[in-house]
Amino acid sequence: MRSHYCGELNASNISQEITLCGWVHRRRDHGGVIFLDVRDREGLTQVVFDPDRADSFALADSVRNEYVVKLTGLVRARPEGTVNPNMATGEIEVLGTSLEILNAAQTPPFQLDEHQSVGEDIRLKNRFVDLRRPEVQAKMRFRSKVTSVLRNYLDDNGFLDIETPILTRATPEGARDYLVPSRTQEGNFFALPQSPQLFKQLLMVSGFDRYYQIAKCFRDEDLRADRQPEFTQVDIETSFMGEKEIMSMTEDMIVGLFKQLLNVDLGTFPTMPYAQAMETYGSDKPDLRIPLKIVTVSDLMENVDFKVFSGPAVDPKGRVAALKVPGGNALTRKQIDAYTKYVSIYGAKGLAYIKVNDKSNLEEGLQSPIVKFLPVEVRQQLLERLGAEDGDLIFFGSDSEKVVNEALGALRCKLGEDLELYTCEWAPLWVVDFPMFEETSDGGITAIHHPFTAPSCSVEELKANPLTALSQAYDMVLNGTELGGGSIRIHQSDMQQTVFELLNIDEAEQEEKFGFLLDALKFGAPPHGGLAFGLDRLVMLMTGSASIRDVIAFPKTQSATCLLTQAPGEVSEKQLKELSIRVRKPVVE
Repeated sequence: MRSHYCGELNASNISQEITLCGWVHRRRDHGGVIFLDVRDREGLTQVVFDPDRADSFALADSVRNEYVVKLTGLVRARPEGTVNPNMATGEIEVLGTSLEILNAAQTPPFQLDEHQSVGEDIRLKNRFVDLRRPEVQAKMRFRSKVTSVLRNYLDDNGFLDIETPILTRATPEGARDYLVPSRTQEGNFFALPQSPQLFKQLLMVSGFDRYYQIAKCFRDEDLRADRQPEFTQVDIETSFMGEKEIMSMTEDMIVGLFKQLLNVDLGTFPTMPYAQAMETYGSDKPDLRIPLKIVTVSDLMENVDFKVFSGPAVDPKGRVAALKVPGGNALTRKQIDAYTKYVSIYGAKGLAYIKVNDKSNLEEGLQSPIVKFLPVEVRQQLLERLGAEDGDLIFFGSDSEKVVNEALGALRCKLGEDLELYTCEWAPLWVVDFPMFEETSDGGITAIHHPFTAPSCSVEELKANPLTALSQAYDMVLNGTELGGGSIRIHQSDMQQTVFELLNIDEAEQEEKFGFLLDALKFGAPPHGGLAFGLDRLVMLMTGSASIRDVIAFPKTQSATCLLTQAPGEVSEKQLKELSIRVRKPVVE
């Protein structure tokens, strides 16, 4: 029906007769001449209809926004003084010679221009209209380019695109599964995959050597701006490659992606051990654009007459740490109170601070309600350790190590954003040397990544000191966001059984849930490892979007519902009966 897309036209098409199909983005009547801005997925073109062609002029006069039209016309240069440098097609216009209305449209629920501000709930409920907006379409097109570039890289490097099952069995991977009842096997359930983890490992055992997949994954968990119940990841697995080789290859892939699509050179990624990331930045995904660093001062506070500091300072699981904000004295008490409220989200009971007015006067030059509890020599050592200068502000965290890290880590990022402290646009890094396990509140242990991650030690060493063992895991971080995480996998059955045992998974449960994996590891499993990138997060970062919902065609809300289709919804009693399921609704008192 069409000869060109609207956004493809330029000065090289002048004097050509063309046919366009699309939606009327805007209609304007200027002194008897009608202008239609016609839009398709490639962009906008201005079409002019004059009264000399009565039939097409009358039709053009009758159309409204979002009518679907087909038109034919002659491409010509815009008159002098009317060129629009902000449009890709701004040098030309089309003199319309014929017009056909393919479909009329009701008035849309909101205007589709860049100046219209509409609530997200309205946009998602009418997502088929929202997706027509040029800025949304640009993000969807960019997403398609991202997957194309990544596929080409992996294809060129010998990876095979292999699909893995969507209906599988429930396995522990750190989040709740979405369960699917089986009609043919009464009382049994499938689970939607949280990742293709086990199947891609089985593909390595099967000898496929290099696998990838643009995979749909599902997790029934609480949502945030960068989380969805269903999401997409670029899943990669390879045999006979070590940790550094996998990191080098995937880094090369991401560097090439940014160079090709954004003309950005990310450079070589620095590598940071997990322990250093937590100590200095309070996070295993630090935003290195922000120069602020967290400094431990527990040793200085052990003997102070201030139990808020001295208690955690002498507690083996506690931490007292400080965060220096250069020039932070300019913050008002109201702003400090707001930051105190902010860190309470992360469990902090307060936010002590010191304003450094005159560092040479340790008696009167430090402004804070807590200064009186700190001996002069502690004040001096504190300023020296932090490198504090006049005009600086020092925030303190004092609690369990976990609370201090989370609170000051989040505060560091909040200050970086509020005070515009960013030193660069992009800051990638690798975080490595993660612990294998962490202790749970009931005294047990749980895997930091997943139970298929290989440790950096022998079976005997792992059994002897599980909480100090490091894993062969690695996360790629960009601007404080985890782009992807991966590890070398366990490829020997005795090591895998040891990890299961440490996680309190007994032999019966091992056999029931992972028998197929343990069997596979006995039949010549090669050394292998991989990495999975969150495609939604990657595109969100590259397009400067605030949420992954902005780069997903049909996203769910924060409550895991689809406003467009009203899913999830109830099903009929007949369907429930076929599945041998009865719904028990809570009793309203």
